[in-house]
Amino acid sequence: MPAESAPINLTHHFLIAMPGLEDESFSRSVVYLCEHSERGALGLIINKPMELSLEGLLHKIDLPMGRDDLSAAPVFKGGPVQTDRGFVLHDPIVVEGAAPDTAIYASTLTIPGGLEMTTSKDVLEALSTGAGPRRVLVTLGYASWGEGQLESELGENAWLTVAADADVVFDTPPDQRYDKALGLLGLQAWMLSPDAGHA
Repeated sequence: MPAESAPINLTHHFLIAMPGLEDESFSRSVVYLCEHSERGALGLIINKPMELSLEGLLHKIDLPMGRDDLSAAPVFKGGPVQTDRGFVLHDPIVVEGAAPDTAIYASTLTIPGGLEMTTSKDVLEALSTGAGPRRVLVTLGYASWGEGQLESELGENAWLTVAADADVVFDTPPDQRYDKALGLLGLQAWMLSPDAGHA
């Protein structure tokens, strides 16, 4: 019997859509994987801005915008699941005197080696008062894969993977994130054939 290959864990990695991936939600997308285990994966698309600004989103939930640096920031289409729900990807928050992995907000996932994702409204309330994390990316919706589904898509060459870089998430203009993520692999979009893996 062939040896079982060790399960891969792509938490805190980017999934970069290959040209052959034509699904409307995922075409030319860069997904930041927040969780990946044998049970499945969860991620946020970081390069598909909506018409809605962060200030507009806060206005919809009756909160003022307390951060001038973020008021014009776009809200992103995070994926096709729960598109009415907000997800906030942000720098880890360190509290003086607290244990390193102490979460400040009610529902925060600390991503090993990476960022934090908060789904509770308190992080938006913090932004409305001028506080909150230094760098944030807000999405409506998320992407998810069931058990073995992502591994199967990787086997079909639907995605490239690379360790995530927070500067691509927060400091790169959205329309440049796909190319910048490819650049982490030393690739450019023209090098990718839409027929890769189907020779």
